[in-house]
Amino acid sequence: MLQSSLFTKTRKEAPKDEVSKNADLLIRAGFIHKEMAGVYSYLPLGFRVLEKIANIVREEMNAIGGQEVSLTALQDKNVWEITGRWNDEIIDVWFKTNLKAGGELGLAPTHEEPFTSLMKNFIRSYRDLPLYTYQFQTKFRNEIRAKSGILRGREFLMKDLYSFSKNEEEHTIFYEKMSKVYHDFFEKVGLGEHTYFTLASGGSFSKYSHEFQTVTSAGEDTIFVCEKCKMAVNKEVREKQKMCPHCKNEDLTEKTSIEVGNIFNLGTRFSDTLDLTYLDDKGKPQPVFMGSYGIGIGRVMGTIVEVLADEKGIVWPKSVAPFLVHLISVGESEEVKTASQEIYDALNAQKVEVLFDDRDARAGEKFADSDLIGIPYRIVISEKTLAEKSAEIKVRATGKTEMRPLADLKKDAIAVLDVF
Repeated sequence: MLQSSLFTKTRKEAPKDEVSKNADLLIRAGFIHKEMAGVYSYLPLGFRVLEKIANIVREEMNAIGGQEVSLTALQDKNVWEITGRWNDEIIDVWFKTNLKAGGELGLAPTHEEPFTSLMKNFIRSYRDLPLYTYQFQTKFRNEIRAKSGILRGREFLMKDLYSFSKNEEEHTIFYEKMSKVYHDFFEKVGLGEHTYFTLASGGSFSKYSHEFQTVTSAGEDTIFVCEKCKMAVNKEVREKQKMCPHCKNEDLTEKTSIEVGNIFNLGTRFSDTLDLTYLDDKGKPQPVFMGSYGIGIGRVMGTIVEVLADEKGIVWPKSVAPFLVHLISVGESEEVKTASQEIYDALNAQKVEVLFDDRDARAGEKFADSDLIGIPYRIVISEKTLAEKSAEIKVRATGKTEMRPLADLKKDAIAVLDVF
């Protein structure tokens, strides 16, 4: 992509009412646009990052047998009344609206009820189980506090997978697989060393659940970390359990964190209420055993910014960066313009994702914008580099800078970049 063609521009300041680091940087770098408190639009750069994160999740879900669907955001009041969760005292973040033809609808804050109701049409026998369905769905939550940028929004994208098993034993096998998959996902998006598998309360569903908590000062949660086994318990569980649930270590360290994913054992809470059953091998009706597994896609994006950004701007991991390379042309000479275009064409031919800063702007402005946007590799072409028939390559995360021959970049850019 040519940077001169991007309709978005970098900004020196974010809106005055924006207090979170993630939104400040993402707005100034041109990734998102604030529509109102807790509601953000994703611009070209931001949408590319969001899609990269979602695609990593999609690959992981498909690999363990997940089947992707897309359920409606508009919700039938009757289904939720059966489980008692249409009540605002039970779920206090509902957005509800009246139909002109009469009746009331809600905008889904979560999807346990509609998934359970849907499966009544397709689960009949033990031969239909286990079944794992997931979606990427916009959720709506009427949050009182929406001040943390895309970490806590009133409208946000979420991946939620629901498992349907014959019994608790079959469910537990999948639950443990999903735990490993979540660990792998957070490693792939650059948050692995900052994220802890955390024992949490199961709320109304079960005694316990598990959260994936990323340590950051921007978080609203408190966890207690076992440095021996890298597991944690959240504050609510800590009041009841004083030691690590894995190794029984009592020396736990208090940290501020944000929940970026969770896995719940739903049991038969929803299948009992909504009458989701199957016939076992003896022809006897049995309730389906369920689980729920969520990841906030936008929240992961905001957390990456909070955790990895430095004083100059965003630092994207290669796996989710909007582009791998930020190509910068410095100078007005035809020689520089020609060489820059040749490198741009060569990178495109090699299918290397590249943002080419071809703007008529000062070098300092281009470099500052590059640091703010946070693309992993910066390649600079200037009269100085051309004198050596080379390009300057800088790694955004480490600041490491080296000169590399133009001929090598044209031949195999990935091989050159992988050396860093």
